[in-house]
Amino acid sequence: MRADRPPDLDLFYSHTHFDHICGLPFFAPCYDRRSRIRIWAGHLDGIGIEAVLKKMMAAPLFPIPMGIFKAKIDFQDFAAGATLDPYPGIHLATAPLNHPNGATGYRIEYRQKAVAYITDTEHRPDRPDENVLRLIDGAEVMIYDATYTDAEYPTHRDWGHSTWEEGVRLANAAGVRTLVIFHHDPGHDDAFMDQLAAAAAAARPGTIVAQEGLVLHP
Repeated sequence: MRADRPPDLDLFYSHTHFDHICGLPFFAPCYDRRSRIRIWAGHLDGIGIEAVLKKMMAAPLFPIPMGIFKAKIDFQDFAAGATLDPYPGIHLATAPLNHPNGATGYRIEYRQKAVAYITDTEHRPDRPDENVLRLIDGAEVMIYDATYTDAEYPTHRDWGHSTWEEGVRLANAAGVRTLVIFHHDPGHDDAFMDQLAAAAAAARPGTIVAQEGLVLHP
């Protein structure tokens, strides 16, 4: 968004578990009459993203209904696996991810560059996830769900999350340039994250551990 222009933007949801959607009622462009917002989701077959968000902003979960928004909002549902072209020159490949209740991964291509955004997903211990490999193939940046370590994973099986070590394995297999690991377990304190960052950098030099305020420049 630019300060000198009315907000005109697209929001692409990976999935609709509460921790990934609860920020919408506090998103300032929703209250600007000049705003044009398109909200996309690829995992809600037969339900629809509009219905889910309305349910979130309803009693007893929220005091004010979604009707308070002033922006012009369009809701766009698609099936994960579809290809999308939201703007000229911007191409999005999508794929279903291995997560309870479904999730969508994205590969954003622009000017011969690609960024893959993969959350929330649980890796397959016996083989690489082919859906993920297709999204990250040769990407300049791969942003990956690294909630756990390989040592922690067995006690969190079926929780829908992966490990930073699996991120390294996938990035190496797919020829990714830069791996960014994120969606950290909130139980990991600063000292733990410092150790993790050192281990990740040793395993794959250039790996970035996402943190609040991080901005990546091309």
